[in-house]
Amino acid sequence: MEPYIIYGTEYQTRELVYHGAMANTSHPSAAPAAPPTLRNRATRAVRAEIALVAMRLFLEQGFDKTTVDQIAAEAGLSRTSFFRYFATKEDVILGHLEELGQKVLEALAARPAQEPVWHSLRRAFDLIIEESTTLPEQDLTMARMLHDTPSLRSRQLGKQMGWLDLLVPEVARRLGVASEACDARPRALVAAALGCLNAAVDVWTASGGTASLPDLLDQAMNALVG
Repeated sequence: MEPYIIYGTEYQTRELVYHGAMANTSHPSAAPAAPPTLRNRATRAVRAEIALVAMRLFLEQGFDKTTVDQIAAEAGLSRTSFFRYFATKEDVILGHLEELGQKVLEALAARPAQEPVWHSLRRAFDLIIEESTTLPEQDLTMARMLHDTPSLRSRQLGKQMGWLDLLVPEVARRLGVASEACDARPRALVAAALGCLNAAVDVWTASGGTASLPDLLDQAMNALVG
């Protein structure tokens, strides 16, 4: 199976999207440094409405059988309007990952300077764990959808590569590496940490959400340093 990252749905609509969809058949992002403009709030509201409609359709008939045209029609939009808010159907599920990756980077940068890098990476993943344990039923549904949908897994893998490129410079700085282009350690550490995260989510999904995701992540990451 290809690796994947889940952790929530669209921006500040995670809980709304999931439970609203279930009622018919997400965890909040950190507040921005400056208040969003009226236009930004309106855009987020429309995205939330589209995501709610899409999730209901995904749960009712499956991701692959749900078309953009169906989502747009149910949301009262044209197909062209849908693509103003989401680049692809997959981005309804995965579009938040860029923002989440930035939060992981911020959490990593905030760790003590003298802390071992591997431990800092583990602690930076805490915000992901917190989201998953806050709404485990929703995240389990998302994990299963990713598992069963190759197009989602492929799209997620591409976004995960963005996390790799985002985190490597901070790890290089902590290691005192002048240029990560000449040293494989920063990229190896980040790739290994993400692999551990994916392995933990894999096992958590297979357990039906009964296993402890924090314990599984600790187990996976400790296996590489034990």
